[in-house]
Amino acid sequence: MLSEQSAVTVRATLPAVGAALDEITERFYAGMFAARPELLRDLFNRGNQAAGTQRQALAGSVAAFATHLLDHPDERPDAMLSRIAHKHASLGVTPDQYAIVHEHLFAAIAEVLGDAVTPEVAAAWDEVYWLMANALIAVEKRLYEERGGAAWRPWEVVERVTETADVATFRVRPADGAPVRDFRPGQYVSVRVPLADGARQIRQYSLSGAPGPDLRQFSVKRVHEDGAPDGEVSGHLHARVRVGDVLELSEAYGDLVLDADDDTPLLLASAGIGVTPMVAMLGHLAGSGHRAPVTVVHGDRSPADHALRTDHEAYAAKLPDATVRFWYERDAPAGAGTGYVDLADVPVAPGTRAYLCGPLPFMRTVREQLIAKGVAPADVHYEVFGPDLWLAK
Repeated sequence: MLSEQSAVTVRATLPAVGAALDEITERFYAGMFAARPELLRDLFNRGNQAAGTQRQALAGSVAAFATHLLDHPDERPDAMLSRIAHKHASLGVTPDQYAIVHEHLFAAIAEVLGDAVTPEVAAAWDEVYWLMANALIAVEKRLYEERGGAAWRPWEVVERVTETADVATFRVRPADGAPVRDFRPGQYVSVRVPLADGARQIRQYSLSGAPGPDLRQFSVKRVHEDGAPDGEVSGHLHARVRVGDVLELSEAYGDLVLDADDDTPLLLASAGIGVTPMVAMLGHLAGSGHRAPVTVVHGDRSPADHALRTDHEAYAAKLPDATVRFWYERDAPAGAGTGYVDLADVPVAPGTRAYLCGPLPFMRTVREQLIAKGVAPADVHYEVFGPDLWLAK
């Protein structure tokens, strides 16, 4: 994929570029938003920008892609590209925006690395960038074609359910009355809302169920962590959106989807609001009569904080061979574990395929425990809410 001459240059300069990526991405975003403020206002997540997590995710993905090109020259990192492309498609990213990113990213590289960016170095990293960008553009084009385009669609809120003190479920119906496309359990939609300062910010929320043929359901946790800014969109949805209001939603995207036949043992592990895609998967399995063993694992602060707990338990109870294990940091009832999720005494059937969603430390721990129990690394799939920092470890 990468030309021989560029591969030599990238290999020689990767340590220096990698060490400077955090500063490069910081200057990149600052320069791009100064020139194109509408991108920060209406496309990029302002909370992630303020926290620096988007910068870390970009640095991690660029370094991982370049490393993959060098270590596996005849392969493309399709799993990483697919995850990014699904996020981009849900946001409505267009091919011309890759040229904007290129302009400001390479300006930042030249600014940070100075004279080290010779014409040969610039050409080699330009090749890396466009290999990644063109691959993403191709995947995103296919996704748009599959979902009927990148257009936003108005959906009316027909029901709002309080799940916990900080989680609300919104059930919505297309305001235009047109048919609803199917989604795969585990996928998410983007929700775009107008804020008081005129911005139209976008966030992704997992579809937590399919309550009817013309309805969609997503659950939102209000973000208000100590020492961090409150979530702009989650706060807006909780404080202002009621039955009868209209929201803008994208089509469903996401690559963490069930891909198993009825004879495949499954493990669905979640923590906190990561429960949402797992409940959608569990509901699908219950409805389709999945026969093989299903292990349901969840960790939360307390039973009162466990969103969709009733659905979690009810769907599992409908399966012929399901094991349910919950852990709570406090107020754990009889039969539940106290503290964090620990799979040490949880049986895992041979050939299990696992799906994980929750905070990164939780998913890394569960993944390590599953691999130690014999689960193949390729059979452990995960979803990260927000920027994917797995590669920025």
